[in-house]
Amino acid sequence: MKFKNTKLQRIDFGDEPADQYYCLVNLKVSPNGLDLGKMRLTNPRNIDQEFRQQGMLMMFTGEEIESLINRGDLDRENLHESLYQLALDEGVIKEE
Repeated sequence: MKFKNTKLQRIDFGDEPADQYYCLVNLKVSPNGLDLGKMRLTNPRNIDQEFRQQGMLMMFTGEEIESLINRGDLDRENLHESLYQLALDEGVIKEE
């Protein structure tokens, strides 16, 4: 997967870092990113499946993002790029 085929999408459910989610999305599956309207209608028991069907590759809370930044695994100034690299490093995706 090429970097240009991914998107970093932030979803806010509140003001606290634990209420903010950062998602790396496959644009080949969802060219406009995750469809939050559709996701709101999903049965909570099936939410993980819906995320996968919409092309979500990785998802972290704001707290997890801060922890990964503090460990040096992510770069705050280049969050999309560093999440993409983390996905490659962890074997979540393969570079084309």
